[in-house]
Amino acid sequence: MTPRPPSSDSDPKKSVKKAAKSVKKAAEKAVTKKAAAKKETPAVKKAAAQKAPAKKAPAKKAPARPEPVVPPASPALDAHDRDRLLSATHHDPHGVLGAHPVPGGIAFRVFKPYAISVTVLAGTLRAELHDDGDGFFSGLVPLQEVPAYRLLVTYEGSVQETEDAYRFLPALGDLDLHLIGEGRHEQLWRALGAEPMTHQGVTGTRFTVWAPNARGVSVAGTFNFWDGTGYPMRSLGSSGIWELFVPGIGEGELYKFAITRQDGSKTLRADPMARRTEVPPNTSSIVHASHHEWHDDGWLEGRAATPAHEAPVSVYEVHLASWRPGLTYRQLAEQLPAYVKDLGFTHVELMPVAEHPFGGSWGYQVTGFYAPTARLGTPDDFKYLVDAFHQAGIGVLMDWVPAHFPRDDWALAEFDGRPLYEHEDPLRSAHPDWGTLEFDFGRREVRNFLVANAVYWCEEFHIDGLRVDAVASMLYLDYSREPGQWVPNEHGGRENLDAVAFLQEMNATVYRRVPGVVTIAEESTAWDGVTRATDHIGPGGFGGLGFGLKWNMGWMHDSLGYVQHEPVHRKFHHHEMTFSMVYAYSENYVLPISHDEVVHGKRSLVSKMPGDWWQQRATDRAYLAFMWAHPGKQLLFMGQEFAQGAEWSEAHGPDWWLLDPGYGAEADHRGVRDLVRDLNIVYRHTPALWQLDTSPDGFQWIVGDAAEDNVFAFLRLDAEGNPLLAVSNFSPVVRHDYRLGVPDSVPVWHETLNTDVGKYGGGDVTNPDPVKPEATAWHGRPASITLVLPPLATVWLRPA
Repeated sequence: MTPRPPSSDSDPKKSVKKAAKSVKKAAEKAVTKKAAAKKETPAVKKAAAQKAPAKKAPAKKAPARPEPVVPPASPALDAHDRDRLLSATHHDPHGVLGAHPVPGGIAFRVFKPYAISVTVLAGTLRAELHDDGDGFFSGLVPLQEVPAYRLLVTYEGSVQETEDAYRFLPALGDLDLHLIGEGRHEQLWRALGAEPMTHQGVTGTRFTVWAPNARGVSVAGTFNFWDGTGYPMRSLGSSGIWELFVPGIGEGELYKFAITRQDGSKTLRADPMARRTEVPPNTSSIVHASHHEWHDDGWLEGRAATPAHEAPVSVYEVHLASWRPGLTYRQLAEQLPAYVKDLGFTHVELMPVAEHPFGGSWGYQVTGFYAPTARLGTPDDFKYLVDAFHQAGIGVLMDWVPAHFPRDDWALAEFDGRPLYEHEDPLRSAHPDWGTLEFDFGRREVRNFLVANAVYWCEEFHIDGLRVDAVASMLYLDYSREPGQWVPNEHGGRENLDAVAFLQEMNATVYRRVPGVVTIAEESTAWDGVTRATDHIGPGGFGGLGFGLKWNMGWMHDSLGYVQHEPVHRKFHHHEMTFSMVYAYSENYVLPISHDEVVHGKRSLVSKMPGDWWQQRATDRAYLAFMWAHPGKQLLFMGQEFAQGAEWSEAHGPDWWLLDPGYGAEADHRGVRDLVRDLNIVYRHTPALWQLDTSPDGFQWIVGDAAEDNVFAFLRLDAEGNPLLAVSNFSPVVRHDYRLGVPDSVPVWHETLNTDVGKYGGGDVTNPDPVKPEATAWHGRPASITLVLPPLATVWLRPA
């Protein structure tokens, strides 16, 4: 039923028409009165002449004309505006919809598809608007100024009282627009996307999106039955930003942007800045506001005390969805931090958390760069997990993927009908290996999108560091491309200068804004200066990229190649274990045994080792201790800490059943896990193993050329010169009375760790007694010691 005004004998339409006639009559009467006042009778003229002094007769004036009567304006939209709104191509819907002063009063225009009637409510006024067809309603109300008003909208079966979305000023400020235009909005997520807020005293949600090539943009969602026709957004000038404040819309609403392309075709897109999404395979964005209260102030205050390259960093890499399949973020928070803390790791590194449509990509093909995956819970649930890590004293690193994005037609690809986030040149946009699209790092808005995204995870989620994926694919124009498939840069080189500038800006911005974080590059080439400061020009003519750490892919490849050989052949590959020291101080390195090394037919870490099961486990243990003693930080993927024999599968995760006591795991798998725990404990309490990781002063070879013996021995030193001696024997024989040169400043050495002890699953060949140096020069040193070297084992010794 159409709502009626309080008086039973009045009709709103008749009232509006009657008021318009009154305005017209009053105007005509005023004109007549004014004209009459100007007429003078002969008596009046004579009286005036007698009083006035004599003077020349004035020039004859033209008779006064009555002022024209301005008829009331028609409130209905013209055909042009109607067509543009119906076709979703209007750039300024607020300029024609809503309430606007016109001759004769205030014109109200409303666009409500499927509505039966619309009534304006303003105080005691109830004015039903005329149905102009196609969802348009209009009316002229004889008011002097626009009142505070609401709309009563009648649909079939329901009546809704609501604010008019088109009576509001833009909810995005000029400073935001200026910073976006400059590509320097470092908190871009506060300006774009869906932001619940109170605007002009009304609660609702501000929707904003960058779509400079669109002819029109609308908001579609659950609140309008996914028909965005009646919710067109306005273009905010040359910024390319479209904006609409929708009153009454709050958290939890699903939405997308309905975009009209230049050719008139339509596309429905998820919000690139969405902070929450539906659970895949559903793809809608969700209006979100965070309510998490952090409890990690102490952690944040202390994390900046020591730079990462001078601190102990031992990383447990985790794929959250498969660590224990089925657990949510909050359930993981009850188990994972405690597990990591028990094993002594200083950090976790989470494989990509940002939303991605295909679980089999492990998160490396991102569609929702600002939203944690909804598979495991809400954004606040993820914050709860990070908070739990921090309260357990564990830092949180996160894989970040700015190199590329998938081609899904509801996401970023040709977002507004043309290449926008990707490069316009197909040779620069299509990634040849992964079937994805590469970002256009030279476009300031795209660069801003990514730089702000890095800041977002660190500021909003308290992430302690970003491991940046596939850096090499960004740095080189010819990456995985044949001649003719790439174009040299302006200097004729193959370096992607736009990507270099982007990485420098990202690192500089993150380090400036978020003290204590670290950025880590997965960079597989010999690019000069990955971890050099951005303002320091290197031999290649480029400033440093500004990363804090870099994955040492060369060490990983060479060392794994060495241990996969049969011991009898290792002497021919001895240099593969020593070559890393040639370049160990060219960058600040992390030694990664990551997920990439235990999938796709590469076998798990223990299964790479040759020999029987005992030899495999022994070599695995010796390799881990060698790795923990080598200069650089450590990273180990989940499941490898207990010598899982099978490759990792994201479908079922680690084989936790291997640790079941009923399986006899004490000798097999629990022993390796106990070793990893002890490695971390000794490591964290021995500055020689981490304090000078990036300085030649922290390392000395004792013997690096014992190829026939398969033996490596070296010293690690802290800033005070306190040493740790690491000796690895990668042959399956016991070496008795093995002599090694040592500093004469140490009176007694004590075996701190031995990977062959029985509790780790070894044969208990140890050096239980204190070891005193002899005055026998050896290996170029004035003193020496003799040790028993267990088979396939690593031994650590420290001054007693």
